[in-house]
Amino acid sequence: MADLTKKYELAWDKYTKEDLEKVFALSNRYVDFMSKCKTERECVVEFTKLAEAQGYKDINTYKSLKAGDKVYANCMGKTLALFLIGSEPIEKGFNILGAHIDSPRLDLKQNPLYEDADFAMLKTHYYGGIKKYQWTTLPLAIHGVFCKKDGSIVNVVLGEDENEPVVGISDLLIHLSGDQMAKTLAKGIEGEDLNVCIGSIPVEDKEAKNRVKLNALRLLNEKYGIDEEDFVSAELEVVPAGRARHYGLDNSMVMAYGHDDRICAYTSYEAMAALTETKKTCVTLLVDKEEVGSQGATGMQSRFFENMVAEVVNLMGDYSDLKVRRALANSKMLSSDVSAAFDPNYPSVSEKQNNAFFGKGIVFNKYTGARGKGGCNDANPEFIAELRSIMEKHNVSWQTSELGKVDQGGGGTIAYILAEYGMEVIDSGVALHNMHAPYEIASKADIYEARRAYEAFLIEA
Repeated sequence: MADLTKKYELAWDKYTKEDLEKVFALSNRYVDFMSKCKTERECVVEFTKLAEAQGYKDINTYKSLKAGDKVYANCMGKTLALFLIGSEPIEKGFNILGAHIDSPRLDLKQNPLYEDADFAMLKTHYYGGIKKYQWTTLPLAIHGVFCKKDGSIVNVVLGEDENEPVVGISDLLIHLSGDQMAKTLAKGIEGEDLNVCIGSIPVEDKEAKNRVKLNALRLLNEKYGIDEEDFVSAELEVVPAGRARHYGLDNSMVMAYGHDDRICAYTSYEAMAALTETKKTCVTLLVDKEEVGSQGATGMQSRFFENMVAEVVNLMGDYSDLKVRRALANSKMLSSDVSAAFDPNYPSVSEKQNNAFFGKGIVFNKYTGARGKGGCNDANPEFIAELRSIMEKHNVSWQTSELGKVDQGGGGTIAYILAEYGMEVIDSGVALHNMHAPYEIASKADIYEARRAYEAFLIEA
């Protein structure tokens, strides 16, 4: 009797020596990217640079568009859309890869700098869902921008050079933490206690007030030319310091800050960059603010993407609002975001039959949401069947998953927002350990299979 069961095999088992070389070459490029790009602004700068090297040009430089043209659109330096114009009429829709480039972190408050007990400190407000206790005692760096009154922008990267000091957040010594240890994990470190220590040397003037704070300001002024008021118009993010790392004795994984969701953003970009021509117009959409609900001008709930589609339709000639609506409704999308991999240290939160595993390829989530599928996009089975066919044709390893047991928790992505246009959308991406922690872990095989899956989708859907 024929075997009618579905088996999700390890991708490692199918790789030839040549395949393995490609797996590790991709992971090397990815580690370099993740070591450099720790904020959404840095991602947009780097992706723009890479795209321009592949022939992409700013949409504002075009007076018309034709098949084969490569276009990018930048939204406020924090969201990016890449278009490869296809030979088919635009109203037949797009093949879209959508990922977010913001990650959980600590943001500096608008008035962050103060002195206490002869320490210069910075107040923070955490961004996205984090376990606050995980951010203490780590070497931290500060990335971002100061926007000055004269309109100039000062880029900040502090704590990444090996010859440069890092900053950090203290925790109680075990000898004095009896009360703290009696609290729940959620309350062990409070949000208002995530204050970053940046110095302890005072200025020489012993008559001055807040001498250590003044010395910190002096150092910042010397390095960046800013004063305390400039913090009000700054966007400064506190992130783990140091490079991403290869992980495991067998070199099979990558440890990095911000896999969620730059792992999908980077593999989406590489898939897009591999295409030189296409029938359907292909889009890679890299957005901000997903970790806080996708609101704001640079989030997916803004009109940026819809506006850029209108601009593309206009540059194709014979503009109409109906063409824009048809283009969006006839599109197909992989909403690319990470999933939770089964962790043998914490098996109780997973239902193994419907959970992702390291090394078994890209993950398709028919739905995310919470408990009764609240807040989810629930992909249509017809679309899933089409994706199964595409993955089989290109020998891509894939698996399906839910985000833990039914009543355990849940999560969401940008999928439901794009689905509002009537297009086919499914959540897909790479499964992680330590999701939302300062350092997340991913399988190199899954990174490679995601890259292959995205290219196959762009070509075939």
